[in-house]
Amino acid sequence: MTARAADRARYDRATAHLDAPLAIVDLDAFDANADDLVRRAGGKPVRVASKSVRCRALLERVLARDGFQGIMSFTLDESLWLARSGFEDILLAYPSADRAGFAELAADPKLAGAVTVMIDDPAHLDLIDAARDGGREVVRVCLELDTSLRLLGGRVRVGARRSPLHSPAQLAELARSVSRRPGFRLVGIMAYEGHVAGVGDAVAGRPLRSRAIRLMQATARRELAERRAAAVRAVRAVAPDLEFVNGGGTGSVQHTAAEDAVTEIAAGSGLYVPRLFDNYTSFSGRPAALFAQPVVRRPGVGVVTVLGGGYPASGAAGSDRLPVPYLPEGLRYDPQEGPGEVQTPLLGSPADDLLIGDKVWFRHAKAGELCERFDTLHLVEGDTVTACVPTYRGEGRTFL
Repeated sequence: MTARAADRARYDRATAHLDAPLAIVDLDAFDANADDLVRRAGGKPVRVASKSVRCRALLERVLARDGFQGIMSFTLDESLWLARSGFEDILLAYPSADRAGFAELAADPKLAGAVTVMIDDPAHLDLIDAARDGGREVVRVCLELDTSLRLLGGRVRVGARRSPLHSPAQLAELARSVSRRPGFRLVGIMAYEGHVAGVGDAVAGRPLRSRAIRLMQATARRELAERRAAAVRAVRAVAPDLEFVNGGGTGSVQHTAAEDAVTEIAAGSGLYVPRLFDNYTSFSGRPAALFAQPVVRRPGVGVVTVLGGGYPASGAAGSDRLPVPYLPEGLRYDPQEGPGEVQTPLLGSPADDLLIGDKVWFRHAKAGELCERFDTLHLVEGDTVTACVPTYRGEGRTFL
């Protein structure tokens, strides 16, 4: 029996009393992935990206482990909810225009002490001040550095369109704006190199493309390491008490951790290891989060149909944004239908061994987005479900 076949047998036994659709997290794999992130971080703390987990119980589990410290959140509303729930040291990774949230933040010393907000424009400071509604708490601020690689005098850009602050001088100028502004305190810098951390460099069947990606990423890492160090020096000249410099992501943990200027690493997807992380040469993890759909039809030889399953991930549309049938091995989508809203035909010889009511296990393309489809995660240890915990959705929270 292969390792994957053994996993299927375990998951089927563990959930035999449960009807699909359902989602699980294999805690043995989850914990092993957490250990791997800590190992690759080389002694620097890992800040957990909550958007990749979206389950308070699992955030608590990973933050209780050595090597993890703090949360990187994705909306202000989520940040305040987590802080009210007892989490501390929450870094909001994206600028916000949530005026009601800023009013609450500025009026509550506990929230203001726990949450750091992201800015990359003086207009963000203006918006926060206009939203205070009498609140006088000092707002903790982090600046975001654009990490994109620019070539040929800026005519070629590689990387996500995030912050407009690309040069150390631009970052330092905004730092001076914060330092002159009453009611704000600059505490951190963030720089997320998504074109390194979030792009696989071993694309199956595409050796030339994979080589080009590796060359691009090596160039990007060298350029960013120099520019990030210069940016940190420039900002520390303005704010010498800077508390943290955050960088990285699951796909670049060990490379970013090697930079002296970086004090902590962000990661989250590496806990679940969705399918987008199958194409990396720098690390390998164990798939920990899966969902099961029930077989509801047997249309013919080599074909079964499962209920639902059309759960595409965000990003540029393409087949890499689709979940993949994972267990039993050897199933594939019908290219004329793909994964559907209410039904999904699956082709392949393993279909002939599946009966009505059997489970087919899938992996989502991205990590936390799976939790927007399910309100409960069944936690599996060995071949037993040992707990059932709510996702954000299961707690009635849909932040985006």
